[in-house]
Amino acid sequence: MADGIPPPDPDGPDPDGPDPDGPEPDGPAPVGPAPAVRPFLVTAGRVAVDADGRSMPVETQVVATTEGLDALDRLAFEQHDIVAVCRLPQSIAEIAARLRLHLNVVRVLAEDLRAAGQLTVHVPDSGVVHDASVLRRVIDGLRAIPDSRGVTP
Repeated sequence: MADGIPPPDPDGPDPDGPDPDGPEPDGPAPVGPAPAVRPFLVTAGRVAVDADGRSMPVETQVVATTEGLDALDRLAFEQHDIVAVCRLPQSIAEIAARLRLHLNVVRVLAEDLRAAGQLTVHVPDSGVVHDASVLRRVIDGLRAIPDSRGVTP
């Protein structure tokens, strides 16, 4: 042990077995630590559904209100983080990704914060009939753009 490294333990790990200090198994590396609290504890077992039994769409835009920003230091944990990230409009999906929270947790907490006046929620109108002629004009416009050689398809 002259160089500061202890000698191998004869009763230590099996040389043919996994090395506890060795490389990690193949697969994606974890992005960060796993949440310490399960999603159903954060939401008290509630699920995000409205009176019609539908959940808030992932593209729903959420933005903090003045009241929410004023109450920021009085909010706890996930609610604080949601209001803080919503200084600029964010979708429910973006909030979940940025904060590494379960999508349904964000839906429930966003609804709670909306009810408390700390968030403004803009749900897209899913009943709008999309005009196919607009899409056709966009496709035609994209096709009219010349490629790098200046050739129009």
